[in-house]
Amino acid sequence: MTRPVRSYVLRQSRISPAQERALEELFPSYGLGFSQVPIDGKTVFGRSAPLVLEIGSGMGETTAAIAAAQPETDFIAVEVHGPGVGSLLRKIDALGLKNLRVIRHDAREVLEHMIADGTLAGIHLFFPDPWPKKRHHKRRLVQAAFAALAARKLAPGGYLHAATDWPEYAEQIEAVLRAERLLEPSRGRKARPATKFEQRGVKLGHEVRDLVFRRKM
Repeated sequence: MTRPVRSYVLRQSRISPAQERALEELFPSYGLGFSQVPIDGKTVFGRSAPLVLEIGSGMGETTAAIAAAQPETDFIAVEVHGPGVGSLLRKIDALGLKNLRVIRHDAREVLEHMIADGTLAGIHLFFPDPWPKKRHHKRRLVQAAFAALAARKLAPGGYLHAATDWPEYAEQIEAVLRAERLLEPSRGRKARPATKFEQRGVKLGHEVRDLVFRRKM
């Protein structure tokens, strides 16, 4: 059996006592376990509202800021690294966010199994790992199969907002999304808070590109 190529590596990152405590004490309240059954937003959040999925929420600063600024929208953040999940859980608790939950699992499997087709108002993909070495390009998340899967999960008119500071990856993302028959470039721009990855890239002189596509009506 062929093992799937992952777009991430589970590094042995140092987790702080506070983050570890959050994983133990706060995940039951603000986390969602992986399931083979699609989630029901009304059951999770207790209301019917637009649902946005963020892939790779990192340490959660941007994720929490967006959720706090858009209380009318529900958000699910997907992240695999423990320190990031723990950090975001602490932010959810500190800010009292009722519209944000976290899943610690592979994003492609979450999209495939936990999100019903045509249900997402949006997908956020901010600064995914660019895997800059050519031999590692196969690990990049944005490939044709991912674009097809993401487009299928979006509701008509729903958006996919990607951002990267790696020019060659930006070109690949744009080409892949343009080739997906269910997607089209969006004429409007979507604002977002700057992430730590973005700030680091800007300091290094990298150009940041935001690409927004929408599911065709």
